[in-house]
Amino acid sequence: MKFITAIELKKRMDAGENICVIDIREPYEYQFCNIGSLHIPMADLASQIDKLPEKSTKVLMCKSGKRAEALGNLITVEFGIDVLILEGGITAWKEEVDNFLELD
Repeated sequence: MKFITAIELKKRMDAGENICVIDIREPYEYQFCNIGSLHIPMADLASQIDKLPEKSTKVLMCKSGKRAEALGNLITVEFGIDVLILEGGITAWKEEVDNFLELD
């Protein structure tokens, strides 16, 4: 499993890299707070795998990184798709990139 820090992800996004961030949190979590990423809840990702852009670096994110890590293993094994996990999830993004983000 490969991880990426919030700071590294932000740098790569700002540099214009072809990155698809997939937020796998529940709809109520995403509606409350998000960074404009593609939203596909954890339970739906396997059935919506075709929505992921083929030629992009895929980054899974949740609140802390734990759900993303578990789903990342499944996606890699079942579909052969390499993904990065946002280490610390949106919580790390708030702490390291955007202090104004409201999580709770």
